[in-house]
Amino acid sequence: MRLPALLCSLLIALVPTSEAATVFRCTAADGGVLFSQYGCPVERRQEIQQADNPTPGGSESVPMATPRAPAAAKAASARSKGKEIEQEAVVVVGEQQNGCGNRVTGSARRKAIIEGRIRTGMTRSDVESALGRPDRTSQHNDTLRYHYEADKKHGARTVTFDEDGCVMGKAKR
Repeated sequence: MRLPALLCSLLIALVPTSEAATVFRCTAADGGVLFSQYGCPVERRQEIQQADNPTPGGSESVPMATPRAPAAAKAASARSKGKEIEQEAVVVVGEQQNGCGNRVTGSARRKAIIEGRIRTGMTRSDVESALGRPDRTSQHNDTLRYHYEADKKHGARTVTFDEDGCVMGKAKR
């Protein structure tokens, strides 16, 4: 029992620790860059890069960012000094689009998927989340149909998608 433990402790001592490595930056005439540990081909210009990955919590401290004063505190300070301040406007850059015009809201979509129901405006991935992979698919022009066979809980179903992959309608057979 002692021999394997002693052997393991000796082998662990021989494992190299992670240290800085020399990395070569090889730049081609057309501007392409290649990084290598083994040097550069002759047709590329070679520069030595020092790749250092210091251990977390090393001896050097990292300076913290200086905190910004809250907007309310700035406004109160400016008013007390008799200065007029500009109001910062909130700008909405964009919203997430599901490709179906967001006709089904997030909470209604989740509720329908959990209940295994299909609503007009759901995407194909929503239908597959609710009902699983279709047993059969068919397509006519730009209209795709998912066909589900009857099981113990539900009768046979057909879900029809438009050219954008959004639910146009559903039918029970």
